[in-house]
Amino acid sequence: MVTEERGELGGLAATTSVDHVSDEVFGGTIYEAVGGRAFFVDLVDGFYAGVSADPLLRALYPEDLTEPRRHLAGFFTQYWGGPSTYSEERGHPRLRMRHAPFAIGDAERDAWLRHMLASLDQVAANRGTPVEAVARIRSYLVDVADFLVNTR
Repeated sequence: MVTEERGELGGLAATTSVDHVSDEVFGGTIYEAVGGRAFFVDLVDGFYAGVSADPLLRALYPEDLTEPRRHLAGFFTQYWGGPSTYSEERGHPRLRMRHAPFAIGDAERDAWLRHMLASLDQVAANRGTPVEAVARIRSYLVDVADFLVNTR
């Protein structure tokens, strides 16, 4: 089991696992509460639809978004309690290291968060996702967006 250090992802506890973070909610995981991997695939697809039309963010991504989509959906799936395929394929997420080559300032953070939260709201509304699960995911997304800013 891989764990994150306190402070690496905002308010996450020192024992927060990359394998599953949320098994204390809903009598199971957030992964289960939202309906599994399909929720995260839809979340990522909506997010990348926004990125594709955003000149500020689009420049930070490769031309072909297939792999970034797969990686992000896999990360979210694992993080929220699904299969650990992401770590099996890519190792520890190392979010700061993977994002270090890109200049991420407040404008990039705000754009990323705008597209991610818009996608979250749309997917949650379409699926009737439990409010508590959406709130947990939203809080995490805000924390991780702030965590990845590296130009201050």
